[in-house]
Amino acid sequence: MQRDQPRKPALMDLLLRGLRIGASTVAIVELLRSDWLGGGLASLAWLVFVQVERRRAAAQQPEP
Repeated sequence: MQRDQPRKPALMDLLLRGLRIGASTVAIVELLRSDWLGGGLASLAWLVFVQVERRRAAAQQPEP
């Protein structure tokens, strides 16, 4: 019998999702307040979190 690979902790997934949602919210609020630097930096943070989530999801999928 083969044992399944241990799943990475779901806590990390929840934290990344929370950071992504928080960064997008901050970006929208800052851009609506016409704070272009803050909105741009929060948008960049959101983009980084999205890329990290995508890479983690691709790494968790089994290879054919």
